[in-house]
Amino acid sequence: MSLAEYIQDNAIEIYNDAVRHVNLTLLAMVLAVLVGMSLGLLTYQRPIPAAAVTATTASFLTIPSIALLGILIGPVGLGTTNVLIALVVYALLPITRNTVVGLRGVDPAVVEAGRGMGLGRTRLLWRVRLPLAWPVVLSGIRVSTQMTIGIAAIGAYVKGPGLGNQIFDGLGRFGAVNSLNQVLVGTFGIVVLALAFDLALGLVGRMTTSRGIRG
Repeated sequence: MSLAEYIQDNAIEIYNDAVRHVNLTLLAMVLAVLVGMSLGLLTYQRPIPAAAVTATTASFLTIPSIALLGILIGPVGLGTTNVLIALVVYALLPITRNTVVGLRGVDPAVVEAGRGMGLGRTRLLWRVRLPLAWPVVLSGIRVSTQMTIGIAAIGAYVKGPGLGNQIFDGLGRFGAVNSLNQVLVGTFGIVVLALAFDLALGLVGRMTTSRGIRG
């Protein structure tokens, strides 16, 4: 059976796997952005805590994904929760680090001008610092999203949802009928999702960044 025939005959299953992959990625990124940006906002003015947070989130990336998924089987079992925790953990570093770097990179003269206009610390953060740091923060979110989409595929190892099931099923029966088609569909599907997410985040960046900053 050709690849096109396989896709046609299994369109519903492939579509469902793709939707589950998207949903898992979106949920993981929402949680990672909330946690990562919060860590960055709380520590960017304090060098030691900021370094500690960055080092801690960086250390998570040294853990092989299959190993972490296996470790999580004990406390949370198999399935979506296992994969979701792993994805959030892996996504934290780029978001946290870019939040710290972006906020620290705001021109002090602009901050002083804001203070001169009577802006308090909180309003200064939300109306001056964060808007100017947003392009840097968003670039971290984009990197984390790409990582999350790829690592989510490995989640099929612990019965997680998504296109990784196509890949793992195909590899598990490699040489049998349609096994290669399954691997190709899962792989190409993940590439397409990654490109779509990156395009969407690029559009978000254009809509949420002022023309002056983009220029």
